[in-house]
Amino acid sequence: MTQQLLAHRPRIATDLHIRGQVHRAGDQAYDALRASLNPAFDAKPLVIAEATCAADIQTAVVWARDQGLPFAVQSTGHGTYVPSDGGVLVKTTSMAGVLVDPERRIARVGAGAVWGDVIAAAAPFGLAPVSGSSPTVGVAGFTMGGGLGPLSRKYGLGADNLVRVDVVTADGELVTATAERNPDLFWAVRGGGGNFGVATSMEIRLHPVDEVYAGHALFPIDRAAEVLARYGEYAPVMPEELTCTIALTGEHVAIRATYAGDAVAAERALRPLWQVAGEPTSSTFVEVPVPQASVPGTAPRHFDLFRSLSDDVVRTVVDIAGDANAIEVRYWAGAITGGTTPAGHRRVPFSIAVDGPQDTAERLWPYATGGSFLNFLHDATAVETAYTAADYQRLREVKAVYDPSNVFSRNMNISPA
Repeated sequence: MTQQLLAHRPRIATDLHIRGQVHRAGDQAYDALRASLNPAFDAKPLVIAEATCAADIQTAVVWARDQGLPFAVQSTGHGTYVPSDGGVLVKTTSMAGVLVDPERRIARVGAGAVWGDVIAAAAPFGLAPVSGSSPTVGVAGFTMGGGLGPLSRKYGLGADNLVRVDVVTADGELVTATAERNPDLFWAVRGGGGNFGVATSMEIRLHPVDEVYAGHALFPIDRAAEVLARYGEYAPVMPEELTCTIALTGEHVAIRATYAGDAVAAERALRPLWQVAGEPTSSTFVEVPVPQASVPGTAPRHFDLFRSLSDDVVRTVVDIAGDANAIEVRYWAGAITGGTTPAGHRRVPFSIAVDGPQDTAERLWPYATGGSFLNFLHDATAVETAYTAADYQRLREVKAVYDPSNVFSRNMNISPA
């Protein structure tokens, strides 16, 4: 690998110089920095640039463009980016600052911040963001990809809660996008991912949530069909404060939930599911401050959307459960439905995530809509399925304005119109 990359170097007219460190194959930190949390990605960039400020990112973008090199950006490695083999990988991990304005209920965060940083900074003020299910998920990638979290049914997607973003565009300019300034770019980055530039910082809305009732309860797997059927009936009338998923994991069916409120109201909201599920074999549910909340999730290898949990869908989920590591069924709706950003298929209420072989997941496809969600997409050829036809065309038109040469292509790519 090292010899191949070094052989590539004579084509480079100049070296990349930024304030942060620059690493090449063979350097001590190279392999650790290029790693992704997803073992399917084995990126082999020519150089890795550790950005410390917006100017570093501007320099790296212009340098990569002028040298004709592939360009990619990464914060935590949670995402499903396309590796920039032989190119430039910008790491934003060092740009992790968080500043909370409790009066405005806004957090200003750097490009490398993770949700745990924001949650911890907001909690002393009784505030919380619409964050990812894991505190180690990066804020920028989550938000720009749409951002589904435990508070989304009450407060919308992460993208809906973005109020300002500073972006380095393909020509190396640092541009601010808000509802009033560059509104076309502002619309596009709230769900269009990293196709339009590199976010250097963003301002996100915070909400008055200081404690939640959260956890999961396990029940015998033979209750799965009844629990799923009740879930399909009850989900459309669940209070928006409740985000609840049903997961089939080996010998158990799990009810996973977060309720933005106290234990009494939460248990009342969950009662229709408890009545069918019976007595849990174990439960971790507890009322806790937001930073202490912990609800397990399923890392999906396959993700599909459904208009309902029909009898056929329920039957198929139960039938394939033994062939998958986990299957998680989620109801979206609530405040998600009313958003205006391009993220996702907002009015399709159910999703099913399968951590298992493709032929197992394919058994659900006859009942799926064919749509997806950018944050959960693993197939770079299927990006169009993450949007409505109208939104996808509009995203391509915005792409043509801000990145007509498709400099930002090592991602879940949207080509310019």
